Amino acid sequence: MAVVVEDDEDIRGLLEAVLSQSGFVVHATALGNDGVELVKRNAPDLVTLDLGLPDIDGFEVARRIRYSSDAHIVMLTARTDEIDTILGLETGADDFLTKPFSPRELRARVEAIMRRRERHRVYGETSATTGAPAAPAVAEPLSGQQVAAREPEASTTSVGLNGLVLDSASYCIEAEGTEIAVTPTEFALLQAILVGGRTVRTKTSLVRRLRDEDADAGTFVSEADERSVEVHIGNLRRKLADNAKAPRWIETVRGIGYRAARPRQSAGGA
Repeated sequence: MAVVVEDDEDIRGLLEAVLSQSGFVVHATALGNDGVELVKRNAPDLVTLDLGLPDIDGFEVARRIRYSSDAHIVMLTARTDEIDTILGLETGADDFLTKPFSPRELRARVEAIMRRRERHRVYGETSATTGAPAAPAVAEPLSGQQVAAREPEASTTSVGLNGLVLDSASYCIEAEGTEIAVTPTEFALLQAILVGGRTVRTKTSLVRRLRDEDADAGTFVSEADERSVEVHIGNLRRKLADNAKAPRWIETVRGIGYRAARPRQSAGGA
């Protein structure tokens, strides 16, 4: 299921056609308020959202959608200002597509999004069927600083670190027993970092992870793509109340990327 919120009739028709060809049942509207209601009624996997709408802007639509949905939001805009990208990501968008765009580019983005969501669904079904136990906490730090050449697949349903537990089966994140609401993109980034342990995840490799590509695929990654990762990580830290200067979970490796913080010894440990 997909919802298209786009006031340009030609672009709306293109989006409907491409998404229908990709297997979606599509509901479309030209108004932001109607888009919010369509999302509430239909629980879509994907929302394409124009930034400039006649009633309310795309930023506000994204905020309202996030109150009730974890759908992947792709924001469409003819603007190229970095501030728009930052605001969009901070209000709940997962991805940006700049107009004009080709049907091929849109289709590739959509396919990557759905592969990632399908992987989460399969993990959940596998866990429910097999009763597989949760994975142990992130491994002890590796000696020296390592940079990953390839992102590992998250083969376990659960990973934890310093009181934080991320469970792919339930698509849930808990910090000290409190559930934390995050977007699908934030979930995928945190999962990649925690599964990697003390191995550094470059911003480029994280962008490719979000595209469901190998870290060394060689595809183009722009500065804007890397900046979007920074914004998502910033949002994650805020939601988790994780101090970047003394991190419990996400550690910045300046000029390179991110890795899981060091496991902390429990108060009752030796």
